[in-house]
Amino acid sequence: MSEAKKTASGRRGETRGRIDKRQAILEAAFRTFAREGYGQSCVREIASEAGVAKPTIYNHLGDKETLFHESMRAALLRTASRQLAALDQLRRPDGDVCSLLQEAGYRFLGAYCGEESRALRGLLCAEAAHFPDLLDFVQQEGAQRIHDTLADRLARLALAGRLSLRSPELASEQLLALLTGPMELRSRLGSREVPDAELRSVAHAAIDTFLCAYGPRDANT
Repeated sequence: MSEAKKTASGRRGETRGRIDKRQAILEAAFRTFAREGYGQSCVREIASEAGVAKPTIYNHLGDKETLFHESMRAALLRTASRQLAALDQLRRPDGDVCSLLQEAGYRFLGAYCGEESRALRGLLCAEAAHFPDLLDFVQQEGAQRIHDTLADRLARLALAGRLSLRSPELASEQLLALLTGPMELRSRLGSREVPDAELRSVAHAAIDTFLCAYGPRDANT
């Protein structure tokens, strides 16, 4: 290998290593903030959790406030990605529409009620007044993306004659409410892990109700 290629390869390795270390720091920071709260967490504890020296955190992310912002943003993107993945099977409107929606709803709730997702919502509630800009990020990159994606999937089902709806956006909003609405009570405001069987039961009930309003209509009715 030429010296130029060795140098380029070395730089790529350094860049990859820096990205991996930053990710490890952000994940450790989120776990610490979720466990201790923002006010009680310290950079030294986060460094220990990440397995790095304290100055390394300052070199990568600066101060504690920036660390909180970036760890919350990273956690939001991870949790939103899991919820979006649960809706992916609705891209292809094959099979029984009730079963298709029930399975997607069940998978969505599994992601929505996951440990990281619950911790994220808890931190947002606790710190929203101090970090109001985070709410805008969560709205655009989390809630709005999920709503828009589900609206697109429901529109596909309607075009295929599997649903009867005029507004995919309204249907998406209502289906998300049917799925997530019961979770605050059942999870005791996020403090209780909801059993798998209970998630499936909620998903099935939500879809049954949704299809009463938006199920396919007989051509003669």
